[in-house]
Amino acid sequence: EVQLVESGGGLVQAGGSLRLSCAASGFAFGGYGIDWFRQAPGWEREGVSCISSSDGSTYYSDSVKGRFTISSDNVKNTVYLQMNNLQPEDTAVYYCAARPEGASCLGLPYEYSYWGHGTQVTVSS
Repeated sequence: EVQLVESGGGLVQAGGSLRLSCAASGFAFGGYGIDWFRQAPGWEREGVSCISSSDGSTYYSDSVKGRFTISSDNVKNTVYLQMNNLQPEDTAVYYCAARPEGASCLGLPYEYSYWGHGTQVTVSS
């Protein structure tokens, strides 16, 4: 069974940190890039960060650059999103998604093969 399972969300005060995990199973992890998206109530889904499994290249949206770090453990088939200096505007449900290598980072929904169910991040002021 193919699964992407996010974990690590929670409630944190502004300025705090969380580390999200995206654990993959049931498919060839090495052939996919993993991207993180987030969606706040009333807002469209927003691309946050992505990592390539082929060369480890990463990308960050301007809203999180310098505060978030994406990394991958190819032995554990897990991608992490370290989030530092969290702000109330980072409050959202965070999703990870797997796309075949070659598909665009933070691309259109149809380009993704698998999605997780999301983990809630709430940042209080």
